[in-house]
Formats: sequence, structure tokens, C-alpha cells
Amino acid sequence: MESFFSFLEKRVEDCSSLLCVGLDPHVSDLSVSSAEAARDFCLTLVKQTAPYAAAFKPNAAFFEYFGAEGWTALKQVIEAIQSESDRLGSMIPVILDAKRGDIASTAEAYAQSAFDHLGAHCITLNPYLGKDAIDPFLKNREKGVFLLCKTSNPGAADLQDLLVSGGLRADGETRPMPLYQQVALLAQSWNTQNNIGLVVGATQPEALARVRATAPNLWFLSPGIGAQGGDLEIALKAGLRQDGKGLLLPVSRGISRAANPGLAAAEFRDEIWHIRRSMMR
Repeated sequence: MESFFSFLEKRVEDCSSLLCVGLDPHVSDLSVSSAEAARDFCLTLVKQTAPYAAAFKPNAAFFEYFGAEGWTALKQVIEAIQSESDRLGSMIPVILDAKRGDIASTAEAYAQSAFDHLGAHCITLNPYLGKDAIDPFLKNREKGVFLLCKTSNPGAADLQDLLVSGGLRADGETRPMPLYQQVALLAQSWNTQNNIGLVVGATQPEALARVRATAPNLWFLSPGIGAQGGDLEIALKAGLRQDGKGLLLPVSRGISRAANPGLAAAEFRDEIWHIRRSMMR
């Protein structure tokens, strides 16, 4: 049976890309403040950038802003991505950036909303409540999750860098380690169906390299390139797996605010692939 990350790897090979196109319809970027304008903004991006996208990442918050109509618009955007996938003959995964995190029936409801009703293939989750909070999202191995591990925002260190006493290392020893590294270790052990990845910001390459050493097999979603100041080449060197995969690089404003979003996406895709190829020689 296929898993989410086997689907993603097929798409990466099909389009020779590690680019994840972010769909963030900021109100300031819209012609008018409405759910329809947010939908149309994203539909234009999807149509122009689909050939170069290893995945799309719609941010739920910018749709929820418009209430029920925004939720409908989000579903229509995901359906449009499916149509582009069909046209290209290659499934483009949709990663819903929602950062959910709850337990029991609440988590079940969030999972059904994201996967069954919206049609997303993957979702970002906060692992702070533990494994039982993410289990409902893992039942179908064809659906994936990216767990927040080391995020790209300035305040990430407030909690994520706290030392955990007696953190269990992969070699069996116990010693204090940053909380984000413990999250990586847990994710690696929980990934029995190849459908768990980690969110690790590209703005902190030292942490990115450390998480890669801790979780050598997992896929990372690494925001922060472009508007947040992350360096593309440094991030690739710190975060790629030995096979030259395992790293999705989301870009939102660097594409959506470009004069020609399709060309911008193609250039990002080509630059990523060129650096990757030079590293693999």
C-alpha cells in the first residue's frame, strides 16, 4: 500500500522539484477583501505554478478569515489543484497548513475535516499534546502529517530550545537535549507507516543540521527561504538527506508577489535543483 511520502517522492521525481508553493491570500494582496478574491488569487497561482510545484501549501488562516465562505473557497482551491494534477498526470500533494493539535474526538473531527471534507493529503500539527493527539491523522497511511519541530519564527526558542532532562538518543544513551530534538526522535520512532515528517525552519541552519542528524530518514518542511531571510544553499546543505531528497522548501510571497509567478516558481525550482545536483556529484 502506498504512503503519503511515497506519493510525494513520485511527484518530486515527476517535476524535478523540491519547491512547495505556499498559497497565502493576504488581504493586502487581494483586489477586494472577499473569499471569492482569495480563491481567485490562489487559482491563478495554482494554474501558473503547478508544473514546478512538488506540493502546494494553503494556509488555513487566510481562508478562515472570511468565515464559512472562506472555507468553501479553500475547498475549491484544493479541488483546482486536483484538476491540475489530473491534467499533468501527476498527483500534486496538498499540505494544509493549519497547525492543529488536540485529543480524542476533537482530533478525529479535525482529521475528518482536513482529509475527508477538504480533500487535503497532509496537514501540519502541533505535537505538544503527545502521540494520541496525532494518531487520528495517521490512520490512513496515504495521508500525512508534518509535526512542528523547530519553527522559523523568532520566538521559537522560548520553548523549543528548552533542555529536556534525560532525552533518549538514537544510540540508547540519555542526556539533556533541546525539546525540538526530542520531538525529532519521537517522530522518527512514530513513523511506522512513512507518513510523518517535521517542520524545521530554514532560518536556523545549525538546528536544521542537528535535526537531520537526529532524524536522517524523515521528510522536512522547511519554511523561511526568501521573505524570512533563510539562505537557500545553506538550507539545502543542512537539510537534505543523503539521497538528495527529504526537504520541501515552501515559498509564498516570493512567488505570489512576483510580476510573473510562474516564472518565479520555475526559477526557484531550477535553482534548488541546480544546488542539489552540485551537492550530489
